Amino acid sequence: MLTFRDILPEDRELVLPMVNDFYHSDAVDHPVDPAILERSFLDAADPAQPLLRGLLIQQDGMEAGYLYITQCYSAEVGGLCVFIEEIYLKPEFRGQGLGNQIMAWLEGAYPAARRFRLEVTQANQTAVRLYQRAGYQFLHYDQMVLDKVN
Repeated sequence: MLTFRDILPEDRELVLPMVNDFYHSDAVDHPVDPAILERSFLDAADPAQPLLRGLLIQQDGMEAGYLYITQCYSAEVGGLCVFIEEIYLKPEFRGQGLGNQIMAWLEGAYPAARRFRLEVTQANQTAVRLYQRAGYQFLHYDQMVLDKVN
């Protein structure tokens, strides 16, 4: 059975190796400083942090992966947008339909959301297919950022 629980600070040794795997996979197309990944974990595990929610994904009581989720307002849809920052399943849990269950859980967990949004690299075609099966479609915007991470 697939379950979700909020990440706790004591989950550091469990979650950060998965975060490291995520950032060294086809899901990410540029290097990210490990200090930033640590800072993000601490924020995701802090219930007082209103912007980032970290969730541990468990399958039959075993740690299967994690989610990082943020929320914002989307003027394009006139309401709440849930941004799936990171979604990761350990390799041994992939290909079992858990991705479909995770996507369905997200919609059920955020019923007021008018949009669910995520980023995906073209190199990660397995994820692209999962998201398309869940009803996601590409927005053909070019994304620009100004990072001030230090």
